Amino acid sequence: MAISAFGEEPPTDEDDGPGVRGWRRHDPPDPAPEPPAGAELVGRRRKKMLWVDKHRPKTLDKVIVHEQVAQNLKKFVAEQDCPHLLFYGPPGSGKKTLIMALIKQMFGAGVEKVKMENKTWKIDTGTRTFDLELAMLSSSHHVEMNPSDAGFQDRYVVQEVIKEMAKSRPIDAKGKRAFKVLVLNEVDKLSREAQHSLRRTMEKYSASCRLILCCNSSSKVTEAVRSRCLNVRVNAPTEDQIVQVLEFIGKKENLQLPFGFAARIAAQSNRNLRRAILFFETCKVQQYPFSANQVAPPLDWEQYVSEIATEILSEQSPKRLYSVRQKFYELLVNCIPPESILKKLLTELMKKLDSDLKHEVCHWAAHYEHKMRLGSKAIFHLEAFVAKFMSIYKEFLCAAFG
Repeated sequence: MAISAFGEEPPTDEDDGPGVRGWRRHDPPDPAPEPPAGAELVGRRRKKMLWVDKHRPKTLDKVIVHEQVAQNLKKFVAEQDCPHLLFYGPPGSGKKTLIMALIKQMFGAGVEKVKMENKTWKIDTGTRTFDLELAMLSSSHHVEMNPSDAGFQDRYVVQEVIKEMAKSRPIDAKGKRAFKVLVLNEVDKLSREAQHSLRRTMEKYSASCRLILCCNSSSKVTEAVRSRCLNVRVNAPTEDQIVQVLEFIGKKENLQLPFGFAARIAAQSNRNLRRAILFFETCKVQQYPFSANQVAPPLDWEQYVSEIATEILSEQSPKRLYSVRQKFYELLVNCIPPESILKKLLTELMKKLDSDLKHEVCHWAAHYEHKMRLGSKAIFHLEAFVAKFMSIYKEFLCAAFG
């Protein structure tokens, strides 16, 4: 990246006579501007970072939310060892923050020197051989990846990564931690075969590798995997805790917050700290100084799902079902998780349903969420849920109004 300096007057030379300023025919060209020092580069990068990353606690001592969990994790740092860990809790509760703070406190600043690469493994199943490529973050002390991105080949990823890490036993500067850490995200989305493979592999290579698993729901992780890990429940932060974090960020960014502004964002975030911080930064970009009644704009995809719910309730027909399917395709193409679409759609439908229907509709939403997880084509299950809902709702309307 080229860095240019502007705004300085060129040097003048009074001996060159009129009309010639700062330039001689035989003078060597001006030297290139010196690159910024390391501290200046870091400062520039921090300015470009999102607040959710810029103000993320780097160590367990700086954690504002979940202080008790952080205190318990410090014991592993003192003992120079830790078991396999399973962090679980709702999205935006702070699981990744705690995980990275723990790893940094165990291994030091070297954990931040990460590189991203697309790793390719040659998989031999006995009947066929194929290449499997997956993105991963790695440092000299840990590897972070999402094996569920491999789809039905996720079990091979789990086996190959841990085997590769187990080949060499890293030793830190003090020679005390002879193991590497593997962070696996979204473990609850792994297939059953991958989870069984994970159980066997984590037993075999426990001497040279520690696993830190991260997921939203522990109920979707097999009992065999859960029993081999220390389970760490990370609850969703309260609205008061979110307000505390937003005020802390506001102070760091030298912002003036109107009374009740942080509380409104906290209420709008649905106890999702990541979302609250993103809302906060969006409000800053949208309008600053903040107004007394300013709120964060709704997410586009959530507003789109709300419109879908309104269409479903207004008409139940094959034509409307086809229209809804096209809109589901648009959401999926824009990388909105199908589970989030289904959950948001259910929330919007429940707002306008009679209490007699709510239990049955929730039952079918859970049914198709489970089917969606087992299958590979989310659009089929989203459409099936809408078709089932239309059938139930139309039958209810006919019985109620004739």
